[in-house]
Amino acid sequence: MSDRVAVAEMPATDAAERASGSSFYTAMRILPRLQRDAMYEIYDFCRQVDDIADSSGPRAERLEQLAIWRNDIAAIYLGPPPAHLLGLARVVHGFDLAREDFFSVIDGMEMDVTGDIRAPDWNTLDLYCDRVASAVGRLSVRVFGLPRDEGIALAHHLGRALQLTNILRDLDEDAAIGRLYLPRESLHDAGIAASDPAAVLASPTLAQACAPVARKAQTHFAEANRIMAVCARRAVRAPRIMGKVYRATLELLIERGVAAPRPAVRVRRARLLWIVLCNAFI
Repeated sequence: MSDRVAVAEMPATDAAERASGSSFYTAMRILPRLQRDAMYEIYDFCRQVDDIADSSGPRAERLEQLAIWRNDIAAIYLGPPPAHLLGLARVVHGFDLAREDFFSVIDGMEMDVTGDIRAPDWNTLDLYCDRVASAVGRLSVRVFGLPRDEGIALAHHLGRALQLTNILRDLDEDAAIGRLYLPRESLHDAGIAASDPAAVLASPTLAQACAPVARKAQTHFAEANRIMAVCARRAVRAPRIMGKVYRATLELLIERGVAAPRPAVRVRRARLLWIVLCNAFI
């Protein structure tokens, strides 16, 4: 029995249920079962290591937990895989996923654990985005079936676009746990000398500091769209939906502005359904 058949015959797991709360769930749902179940497993891995990074436990314990995950991922490639990762192991071998991309995701989580990120420079922020978002994209495009070069390029741009949008969306949530992902250069250009999250969010020039992040996200969205336009349409259905939903979120964030209070921004259900309908059957 081939690995791809093994993946296709995998029974439903808790991974699908945990993914149901994800902003990516709708995009994953439109995939054929083989790909859909694979994406659930990838998402479940990401969710679990992200929960470790965001927990309130001692840093040393969280680093140890991430180290265990690193060893477990290595075991998938060396064999035999840990019993609790049999589903992920089938996906890894069925879609030839790269171990380095899983490690990159863990590296990104370690950046959050070793010390609260506060006003990183642009290069550090870009590295962070590559690890926590574009690396996930590199895993995902293998499942979607994109050619190698186009897939890597799409993961680069769409991953960064999504993560930069997350940063603007989650300003208050991140500040509540002591984190601030707005780049140091943007704060400096806005005349903000502080790096304390609360002080930055209270600054009257916060909008000026956020604007370059929004512009960079828009640039990455545009480049991702250019890449998807030359790919087989069925191969980019899911990332196209993700991109359109997140781009709509970015537009809503720009429209709302950053003046306090900052109400949560969500794409309306009717618009979400329209995006799915326009892209799910092409």
